[in-house]
Amino acid sequence: MRIAIPVEEKTSAANVCSSFGRTPYFLIYDTETKESTFLDNSAVASAGGAGIKAAQTIIDNNVGALLTPRCGGNAAAVLQAAEIEIYKTTSPAVKDNIEAFIAGELPLLKEFHAGFHGRGGR
Repeated sequence: MRIAIPVEEKTSAANVCSSFGRTPYFLIYDTETKESTFLDNSAVASAGGAGIKAAQTIIDNNVGALLTPRCGGNAAAVLQAAEIEIYKTTSPAVKDNIEAFIAGELPLLKEFHAGFHGRGGR
């Protein structure tokens, strides 16, 4: 399965970014091949709708799960409509969250915020 994680830097040692829609990059990790790739998040500079645009990027890259500390309601609705599960990260370290996901130890993210609607959020 391909999983996506918002990150601040294009490195496997990066920490999870606290913002889903306005993260600079997404780490895409394939749990079968153990390969990682990075995507630029074109929504980072959007005046509005960043979460929805970021969600579409995740969908377009055939991701099965998102690991993130928080997510806006509109973005969550788009992801859920595409049957992408959203998990809550439990550590700042990307590596720890990937290991916890593979072990089945990450909880599903169940609370979604209203979004920041042009106010940033980072």
